[in-house]
Amino acid sequence: QVQLVESGGGLVQPGGSLRLSCTASGFNLDYYSIAWFRQAPGKEREGALCVSSSDGTSFCGDFVKGRFTISRNKTKSTVYLQMDSLKPEDTAVYSCAARSDLADGGSIYYVMEYEYQYWGQGTQVTVSS
Repeated sequence: QVQLVESGGGLVQPGGSLRLSCTASGFNLDYYSIAWFRQAPGKEREGALCVSSSDGTSFCGDFVKGRFTISRNKTKSTVYLQMDSLKPEDTAVYSCAARSDLADGGSIYYVMEYEYQYWGQGTQVTVSS
């Protein structure tokens, strides 16, 4: 059974940090890209914040670059999203998603939600003083 489980969300003050985890089971993470998305209250889900490709490379969008970092621990089948210098506008439900890289070997960064096959349930991040 394919499963993605996010953890690490919570309440943090502006300027603070959080590290989100996305743990995969039921499939081999070595052949999948993992992306982090978020959906703020009353808004559409944004395009991928960051993407970790199966070829070991990663990408973060300009709007979070310098504050968010994505990394992968193959041994733990877990992908992390380190979020620093958090702002109130970062408040959202953060979800991770997976898509197979077998077709392109992980050479393409996919950023649209419809391009991902499997999704976690999400974890709430609230940035507030």
